[in-house]
Amino acid sequence: MTQKFDAIIIGAGQAGPSLAGRLTASGMTVAIVERKFLGGTCVNTGCMPTKAMVASAYAAHIARRAADYGVTLVGPVGVDMKAVKARKDKVTLDARGNLETWLGGMERCTLLRGHARFESPREVRVGEELLEADRIFINVGGRASVPEMPGVDRIKYLTNSSMMDVDFLPRHLVVIGGSYVGLEFAQMFRRFGSEVTVVEKGPRLIAREDEDISVAVKDILEKEGIGIRLDSECISFEPRGEEVCIGVDCSSGDREVLGSHVLLAVGRKPNTDDLGLDKAGVKTDSRGYITVDDELRTSTPGIWALGDCNGKGAFTHTSYNEFEIVAANLLDGDSRRVSDRLPAYALYIDPPLGRAGMSEAEARKSGRKLLVGTRPMTRVGRAVEKGETQGFMKIVADADSKEILGAAILGTGGDEAIHCILDTMYAKAPYTTLQRAMHIHPTVSELIPTVLGEMKPAE
Repeated sequence: MTQKFDAIIIGAGQAGPSLAGRLTASGMTVAIVERKFLGGTCVNTGCMPTKAMVASAYAAHIARRAADYGVTLVGPVGVDMKAVKARKDKVTLDARGNLETWLGGMERCTLLRGHARFESPREVRVGEELLEADRIFINVGGRASVPEMPGVDRIKYLTNSSMMDVDFLPRHLVVIGGSYVGLEFAQMFRRFGSEVTVVEKGPRLIAREDEDISVAVKDILEKEGIGIRLDSECISFEPRGEEVCIGVDCSSGDREVLGSHVLLAVGRKPNTDDLGLDKAGVKTDSRGYITVDDELRTSTPGIWALGDCNGKGAFTHTSYNEFEIVAANLLDGDSRRVSDRLPAYALYIDPPLGRAGMSEAEARKSGRKLLVGTRPMTRVGRAVEKGETQGFMKIVADADSKEILGAAILGTGGDEAIHCILDTMYAKAPYTTLQRAMHIHPTVSELIPTVLGEMKPAE
């Protein structure tokens, strides 16, 4: 027997529950289907648990530096990994429980557990249940990609998901991939007490960033004792007793790294390969991402795709923004588009990297006349007072229009301070507006007007 709803939402990640709330509040009946845990990647294996672990690692790091602040500790600093995991688990379970309560009490909302697959453009099967609706929203997220590297099928490896089950200290964690996820775990476990080596195929870390950012991040990690192996063109794996030998084929240094555990952090792939999308006529690109237009509509009328599965963004905030875009267009008569938003994200090593808009390299490729301003964190009072002076600020603007094109703040509070730049950019205000603002002292943000006032033409 078919159950009919006004809308079906496949996946209870960041966009799904919020969309269910708006749709049901408008009077629609909604079925939301989740095959595993409510909350998706962010709540269960991404933002919340990893940042909880980052916080534990930061506490250990500061404790080891206690003498720098005139604080005396008796005995060495230890880390209880079972307690770290328990704290992380509580953060996740509390968030997941809140979602359970919210959806469970939501009028006109039916929560179904199971794997959803399309049977037609308007029908979705979940186990024995057949659901039908004129509006279907796909919010299935993504998962860690496992590369086809020689020997990877012969070893045990970890991904960002299985790292959530680690309640012990690896002797030597080898991280494959020198980008955002890999670097966060690398610093975290080094601070917990593991030996850590990062193996990156390319010539530098976080390749999408400007080279000065990549160099500074590498320096930060190496100063904490993390090994960095770049130009690893031919990565391979071989079991060696209880350990794993990783062939790195680098131009310098040892050609092998022997580790106790391997973390694969080489990208993500969408959870779209087992949805029966062909039966609904929903098109995907060559990597499996669902093709959508500027309002998140798929190739099939009445079906939308939100979040990581559409390739338009890989962050919790982009997923939530896509809920807002869909709700605005469907319910509010407010035309909102994906192309309206500006790139914005952070790398949560310590100190963090906050990013908005273009990199300097991207801005140079645009052919505009540029103004560039930089300031080391050693000249930011708040950073000096905290004893956290690694990193720098950089802002890039159009010399003619005075439009801010992009910014990077690698330094303490950088993930928060970047927002005043981001908001100025979104308001399409000239940089002089922000330059004349009075900011609170002592903060990191107060130096942003100073950087703007000291910008010089790009060479």
